[in-house]
Amino acid sequence: MGHHHPHPSEQNLRTAFFLNLAFTLVELVGGFWVNSVAILSDAIHDLGDSLSLGTSWYLEKLAKKKPDSRYSFGYRRFSLLGALINSVVLILGSIWVIREAIFRIMEPETSDAKGMIGLALLGIAVNGYAAWKVGHGKTLNERVISWHLLEDVLGWAAILVAAVIMLFVESPYIDPVLSLLITLFILWNVAKRLRETLFLFLQGQPKDVNKAEIEAKILEINGVDSLHQTHIWSLDGEHHVFTTHVKLSAEISSAEILTVKNSIRKLLAEYPFVHYTIETESADEVCELIKK
Repeated sequence: MGHHHPHPSEQNLRTAFFLNLAFTLVELVGGFWVNSVAILSDAIHDLGDSLSLGTSWYLEKLAKKKPDSRYSFGYRRFSLLGALINSVVLILGSIWVIREAIFRIMEPETSDAKGMIGLALLGIAVNGYAAWKVGHGKTLNERVISWHLLEDVLGWAAILVAAVIMLFVESPYIDPVLSLLITLFILWNVAKRLRETLFLFLQGQPKDVNKAEIEAKILEINGVDSLHQTHIWSLDGEHHVFTTHVKLSAEISSAEILTVKNSIRKLLAEYPFVHYTIETESADEVCELIKK
């Protein structure tokens, strides 16, 4: 009997999920202990991260399933769905942190600086390790998750700096101002990731393949007269689909058609296509799609 070996992306998300969930509980207890609204707001933000990580872990596992009658292209786009969910959750979480930071500026509170330093160091270590694990991933889902964890690391770094300064200077404004700046920076980056995710959902052409270049190489193959209805889209940002209609030369024989197809397949094998469809048309054949 065979054994299931988790995919690296699945393992990374699982590790990040359990680390984030465990540390969220530590944050909630520690936030009340040191009387830090910043830490409590970060704990709520991390709780949302944990839910997103759990969702991503599940969707990443689902994405590995084989194609079936319901999803003929397979389940890879579920990983893209995870990236979309995580982007939205992170944006909502960032808005929450910005709101809390503004309230802290308007109504400053004194916190236990020494306790904040201890929690900040632990937060940097835990979230830093999780970010390092997920940061090596190739899927768009993992890249979005890495921004989740990077935001947490930078947030704890801000709390650490603020707590150290608070040991020497009585200024309750440092923490919320730093948190505000870091969150705005992360929000800007996540917005770019969300734009990329939506672009792929709308079947935009992947940026790591050049349609014009591929068409030019196909036209160099003997027996190919022209191309039309060429489409390239991505399942998950990593695995792509290619379709095209090839108009054959008038002088090509029936036996040479297979040679042309094999030459095109060999060419497409150089690119990250997991599925491609090549429809050949005779020189005097009129494509019905062109007439529409």
